Amino acid sequence: MNDGHDGRVGYYLESLLDPDRKETVEREFKFDQLMMMYRCAIREVQTKLEVLNDDLGSRYERNPIENIHSRIKEPISIAKKLKKLDVPVCVESIPLYLNDVAGIRVTCSFIDDIYTVAGMLIRQDDIKLIKMKDYIENPKPNGYRSLHLIVEIPVFFADATRPMRVEVQIRTIAMDFWASLDHHLRYKKNVKDADSISAELKACADIIAQTDEDMLRIRKRIFSDHQVLERKNLWAEIDDIN
Repeated sequence: MNDGHDGRVGYYLESLLDPDRKETVEREFKFDQLMMMYRCAIREVQTKLEVLNDDLGSRYERNPIENIHSRIKEPISIAKKLKKLDVPVCVESIPLYLNDVAGIRVTCSFIDDIYTVAGMLIRQDDIKLIKMKDYIENPKPNGYRSLHLIVEIPVFFADATRPMRVEVQIRTIAMDFWASLDHHLRYKKNVKDADSISAELKACADIIAQTDEDMLRIRKRIFSDHQVLERKNLWAEIDDIN
């Protein structure tokens, strides 16, 4: 049953004895260690988001966060991005030049939930906001909408405390639906009428954006939420923190 695993372990042990493979094995070990650190950073940030969601749900009988998904960037994607940045493609370059190796995607019910969750996250003492891009207020030309945060958090390991960066993307369910379909369609090669399809996707994005606004307006008529952070005040929150 464990033949595959035993084979890999045997290959690894043999590699340790091969002088020509020693340097490669050491690089692989460093890469695996770094990916472990990014996974730990994801757990730290995800726990904070889950606590916020539970707290707000208890206070207002409505959870602002619907889903939380996480991922570690694939090694091939890391290598391609380093090469595109024209920096050395090595383990040491990863934390120096890349901010999105560890990623968390948060889907919220309503637009103002996005800014509420973002504000409460970056307000925490051990979270440092590195960068924010608001593609909700300023959508990408193709219609993509989302709030992107790069945050840095201290992670306590056995030998030291290390600051680790995580990209947090926060969007509504409708924005996530559109982004997922757009991603799948754009990765298909040799698409006929690509320009026409892009125009239709942009039109769908605009309809979805208006639907998000309409649903928020309806919710405000039904519920009286006091603990919300309007999008126009998020930059003020950031200025106060910095």
